[in-house]
Amino acid sequence: MDVKIKNKSLKIIEITEGKICNHCLGRKFSQDIEGPGNELRGQKIRNLMDLTDKHLPVEDNCSICGCIFQTLNLLADTIESKIESLDLEFFSFLVGSILTPELIQKDDELSEKLDIEVESIKKELNRELGKILESRWKKEVDFDSPNLVIMVDLKQKAPKVRIQINPLFLEGRYRKLVRGIPQTKWPCRKCRGKGCEYCNFTGKMYSESVEELISAPVLEMSHSRDSKFHGAGREDIDVKMLGTGRPFVLEIKEPRRRNLDLDTLQKDINKSAEGKVEVLDLKYSFRSRKAEIKTSSPDTYKIYQAFVELEDEISTEQLNDLQNLQIIQQRTPIRVSHRRADKIRTREVMNIKGKIISPKCLELIIKGQGGLYIKELISGDEERTQPNVSQIFGVAARCLTLNVLEVGS
Repeated sequence: MDVKIKNKSLKIIEITEGKICNHCLGRKFSQDIEGPGNELRGQKIRNLMDLTDKHLPVEDNCSICGCIFQTLNLLADTIESKIESLDLEFFSFLVGSILTPELIQKDDELSEKLDIEVESIKKELNRELGKILESRWKKEVDFDSPNLVIMVDLKQKAPKVRIQINPLFLEGRYRKLVRGIPQTKWPCRKCRGKGCEYCNFTGKMYSESVEELISAPVLEMSHSRDSKFHGAGREDIDVKMLGTGRPFVLEIKEPRRRNLDLDTLQKDINKSAEGKVEVLDLKYSFRSRKAEIKTSSPDTYKIYQAFVELEDEISTEQLNDLQNLQIIQQRTPIRVSHRRADKIRTREVMNIKGKIISPKCLELIIKGQGGLYIKELISGDEERTQPNVSQIFGVAARCLTLNVLEVGS
């Protein structure tokens, strides 16, 4: 037997007075002896030392962990009961635990006295409990994005189990086929969502939104309590979103069902939205996509269809002057200055084409960099946007209706 291992074993027996379980014993030799686990490693140490029960008592008297590892199957029973009571569908999980400071201190002090650095008792406990649950459920432990996080509080005599149900993410594109609907829920400006006479006690400025029309069938199918909508930018309430639609991610909070029939779900959304909103290309997504979508606006392009009213007639030749609209300096528009920082943004008009519909009305097709304010590009917004369509024509212009035709990257 290796002298180093023998001396360490004897020192552990001396410090613990022999009261140590195989898990806590084996953990201190994880760097010295290969093995499939600390429990078998600890048993191997016992066999090598040829120790008797007189020198090393049975495992119901561990001075380090109090033989907490012997309770793992009972803990697994408690967890299973909790999962069943919540009626949860899941495919991956992660186990965490809360131990008493005294227990952690005992384990750390033993390592300090041995002058070694090995994994903590909490890490081993989480792993061993996870292995039991993996075997029972035939589901995998996932350290990166588990469906469930199972937290076991072992500070009290009666362990407590808390289940954290992580969100489910769906991704797709939506088309808004009517005007007058905001993208997301709009709390009442008077009561801030509490409900008052101004909002007819709904708590909302508008009775429905793209978010609500999409999320309602999703919440029903996933048995979820709530959701959050993340869009790749947003169109004004009076603007249609047409073409191939705008990318979005729907974050479904605490879903009890995760195996969703997405084809059926997409049909349900489109049917219940009654021609107001249409969802395309619905698929499963992941957490990081919501940030990617929300921060991608300046790196995208959008194509708009704008119908413009002119104060006076223009000639067909004047439409060619629109090509002078390329690099645009836009100060925060007056209409959004109450909720956005007052600064000048530089945006690009990538392409613009005009067509005269009637003497004082024209159609513009504008391809612009994400974040370009189209209504202000047309009107000039009291010269806050430079250059602008009104300035190019020398005629006051305003946007009558606006449609988004494409959102791309």
